[in-house]
Amino acid sequence: MVIPGVRGAGGAERSLAAMAPDLCRHVDLTVVTLTGKTELRAELESAGARFVDLRPAGRLAAVRQLGSVLADIEPDVVHTTLTDADIVGRVAAMRARLPVVSSLVSTSYGRAQFAGSWVFRAKKAGIWAADLASARAVVRFHALTNHVARTASRQLLIPHSRITVIPRGRDPEALGRRTAERRSEARQTLGVADATPLVIVAARHEYAKGLDIALRAFAMIARQRPEVRFLIAGRDGRQSPQLRTLTAELGLDGVVEFIGQRDDIAALMCAADVWCVPSRWEGMGSILIEAMALEVPVVASAVPAIAEVGGSPSAFRLFEIGDHQAMARDVLEVLSDQHGRATAQLLGRRRFLEQYTAAAVSDQLHEFYRQAVTQSRLGKRSGDA
Repeated sequence: MVIPGVRGAGGAERSLAAMAPDLCRHVDLTVVTLTGKTELRAELESAGARFVDLRPAGRLAAVRQLGSVLADIEPDVVHTTLTDADIVGRVAAMRARLPVVSSLVSTSYGRAQFAGSWVFRAKKAGIWAADLASARAVVRFHALTNHVARTASRQLLIPHSRITVIPRGRDPEALGRRTAERRSEARQTLGVADATPLVIVAARHEYAKGLDIALRAFAMIARQRPEVRFLIAGRDGRQSPQLRTLTAELGLDGVVEFIGQRDDIAALMCAADVWCVPSRWEGMGSILIEAMALEVPVVASAVPAIAEVGGSPSAFRLFEIGDHQAMARDVLEVLSDQHGRATAQLLGRRRFLEQYTAAAVSDQLHEFYRQAVTQSRLGKRSGDA
């Protein structure tokens, strides 16, 4: 598996670490990183994976170095995840005459993703061109949701028959259960009293994650329910200065607390009364899987992929993308409706156990790899079968 890094802050990285124990029951896994960001290395190795960190000086060097690794390991299949690793991994695998599969984890080339300066748009267009060209080498694609599969099929000119939809998964035993004791302990660590309503959002500080939408909603909620506490977890990003400025402008200093990148998301979920996901776009929103598993009520934007994860009837309260007023109303209603919260919690837990456990997803990935290898040996892509 080729991935830019395993720093642990991104959904793909956290999902790989969460899936590794079950995945290693099926496959002999080697993880190759390209950036030197290897905070999850020990976790992956303890799950049974081998680890190679290349740290190349540019993409051409990355292709050469990865080619040497592939020659030594001689894998049955190369699996690439995230754009930089996709391009490097596909080219290296093609040169080594090895079958390559790629994960489609988000909607990368829509109008919203191209918003920015002309320099940014030109760079994005170049990445898109490289993605398009290298995609021709892929035996089969893995998409996290049907929405991503449909979008990527159109944006990368991929026949839909070459895409298999397999979600991310989590181990229910590793996550544990939401209990009164665990809730109280987590709140004590955060300095929040048991009786205080607590609303949490966790995301890196990027435009796609909609944290500015959350802040505007929090300001409305605070005016009606001044006792509510708000926490924003997640690492700094390009929007960090604007978010802190907006916090001050909205009078939320001392009301909203930025608590930075966390490695205790499960504990935060046990502490929360409402978990918010105000994203402008998502490929899946892996954090929603954990939220369902830990039975925390979710208020989220109606991004197609998020709505797909929530199912029908939805395990989440969904609001129109970008509508902070609707988000505020939904959070207030969830806080005041104890019966509705309990119903959503049970629905989410059941949906998690039916579709999103690590064991079930690992079984699907193993079959996906088997089919890719078989199709490659037959000398045909699945779209030609």
